Amino acid sequence: MNKLIAIDHAVSMIHDGMTIMVGGFLGCKNPFRIVDALVEKGVKDITLIANDTAFPEVGIGKLIVNKQVKRLIASHIGTNKESGAQMNAGELEVELVPQGTLAERIRAAGAGLGGILTPTGLGTIVEEGKTVITVDGNDYLLEKPLKADVALITGAKVDRKGNIRYRKSARNFNPLMAAAADLVIVEADEIVEVGEIDPDDVMTPGLFVDYIVGGNE
Repeated sequence: MNKLIAIDHAVSMIHDGMTIMVGGFLGCKNPFRIVDALVEKGVKDITLIANDTAFPEVGIGKLIVNKQVKRLIASHIGTNKESGAQMNAGELEVELVPQGTLAERIRAAGAGLGGILTPTGLGTIVEEGKTVITVDGNDYLLEKPLKADVALITGAKVDRKGNIRYRKSARNFNPLMAAAADLVIVEADEIVEVGEIDPDDVMTPGLFVDYIVGGNE
């Protein structure tokens, strides 16, 4: 299977109402070109799962500004004033999740787990509507897995089978999301031949990746 596709083809698989995970941290290594194509296409009513909403003019922040997101699950929205404005106006449904819990809920989906147990959020509004489980005398919140229809991630170096190497902090949420979606599309800064990435440097195996959009495509 040839995983390398044009960006238009990638975006054609993303439709209104989908749940989409996007890797990155405050815009660091969002898949910028794919996101820009989604903005241009005008895909709407998205449920967006991401660590944050970046900045109004950066990465997935543009999806917020363009009001393409209906529901947001994230740990931080403070750097994009439009996120808070839409939330306060009742235009955007926001579920704020502690950052570690967000990462673990995504990891749980990728691992096929029924959820995770965490003390984070006990006694706060995070606990509302959730199950509390007692283990060895200690209380924990049951946090359920987060899965998506599509994960949009970014790799510094990707071979033609989809094996990915990330660079430094750009790893962030990308590896977790690659395992937690039905369809995974990676935007590659550089595409190389199979074997050009040392096996010790492969951070996401190609079996998780469905399609690759080339950085120079």
